[in-house]
Amino acid sequence: MAERQNRRDRREREETPEFADRLVAINRVSKTVKGGKRFGFAALVVVGDQRGRVGFGKGKAKEVPEAIRKATEQAKRQMIRVPLREGRTLHHDIEGRHGAGKVILRTSVPGTGIIAGGPMRAVFEMLGLQDVVAKSLGSQNPYNMIRATFDALRNSASPRQVAQRRGKKVAEILRKPEAETADA
Repeated sequence: MAERQNRRDRREREETPEFADRLVAINRVSKTVKGGKRFGFAALVVVGDQRGRVGFGKGKAKEVPEAIRKATEQAKRQMIRVPLREGRTLHHDIEGRHGAGKVILRTSVPGTGIIAGGPMRAVFEMLGLQDVVAKSLGSQNPYNMIRATFDALRNSASPRQVAQRRGKKVAEILRKPEAETADA
């Protein structure tokens, strides 16, 4: 009995993929030809390891599964790494834009959860964010929303990255400005 359970656990671990993926949108498109209409499908997929890496891709094909497969492969090739604070939220508030899409991402306290709509929620879940508040302004097109979200995430920086860029120590970056004025 225990041996069978061990085999099942081992098989589940082997089948568990390195990345999780989420289908965000599927669109049926048609091409009018002499004999009628030919249908195709476009898929938008977000892929992530839920530990700070995320990517998105789009794929087009005559069949839905093939479009999803193509989108997933493209997403895995275009992954970005995002610095997370305590592995659960962003380091600072960020704005992102793409076309008419504009998004605002805000850090939040533990226990808040993911407060975001549609395509942005999929990105945050695949990224591994647990506490974030996001608002989409402008375009409701899922492609533009995801691109705006990725624009914002690319612009996020950890205190370590900021300190390195400025040639300072992390403690100098994180020190509160009130402490400096009180000492003076």
